[in-house]
Amino acid sequence: MRGWAMLEFRTLDVFTTRAFTGNPLAVVLGADGLSTAQMQTLAREFNLSETIFVMAPRDAAHRARVRIFFPTAEIPFAGHPTIGCAVLLATMDAGAGDFEAQLVLEEEAGLVPVTVWRKGDVTEAEFIAPVIPHGTDGTVHAALADALGLKAGEIGFGAHRPGVWQGGPRFLYVPVASLDVLARARAMQPHWDAVMQAAGVDSAYLYTPGEDCDFRARMFSPTAGIPEDPATGSATAILAAQLMASGALAEGVTRFHLRQGVEMGRASDLFMTVEVAKGSIAAVRIRGAAVPISEGRIALPKA
Repeated sequence: MRGWAMLEFRTLDVFTTRAFTGNPLAVVLGADGLSTAQMQTLAREFNLSETIFVMAPRDAAHRARVRIFFPTAEIPFAGHPTIGCAVLLATMDAGAGDFEAQLVLEEEAGLVPVTVWRKGDVTEAEFIAPVIPHGTDGTVHAALADALGLKAGEIGFGAHRPGVWQGGPRFLYVPVASLDVLARARAMQPHWDAVMQAAGVDSAYLYTPGEDCDFRARMFSPTAGIPEDPATGSATAILAAQLMASGALAEGVTRFHLRQGVEMGRASDLFMTVEVAKGSIAAVRIRGAAVPISEGRIALPKA
């Protein structure tokens, strides 16, 4: 493409150790000169759940400044772009062989410390959520079950009831009664829009006890251009508040293995560590692996 201004990009599959599973991510390098509109154009072109743009850090002690976009809008923080971008940058810095590295990404929601390590063929990263998850003023609409194509009795299990929580992004959390119910759920209009408006969100995160993990999950966000997301690291981090409200967290450290994307054929494995001190969430960490898929150059959109 002689004469065209080009940008380098990489793609990775995140929250997986196997190519062509997990959640695909596009990473655009050298994005310092891009406008917000140009970034949004490129995110629409990749048409993945999220695209992350890498720039020089404001503070030289940090690894990079980054901005993250849905196909439809910018978001302040997201988990799978944080994991995938950190794995890529640390790997570029370290080269071949096993390593462990500490880096900080400057995200719109705040500074995100990430630890990255490679052992053999697996490269993983763990980040500390930049915002402690907390409640919102969103409400759970009476038509919630209808918005998911379910029956009212299929919502909730044990002490788990729907709630709205945030930690940068915000999500409607919907516990469902079984894996069968989880598999049948889908976003249903016209009830979906009413439920999202009442909750003040554009995404619903469903979860239930898993057979080969602590919880199986699905995340729907059609109005953000994401009919379903294979792995949602930010929603997993904020799930800590939902679990706290449901009595599922004890004082001290609790670890969870979550699986998402199974129903899409893109199984993802997410690992959450929650620290509780004096009855409150003190820190949330999310861990996952990432594998490289492609690299290339993409045309620079007109300003």
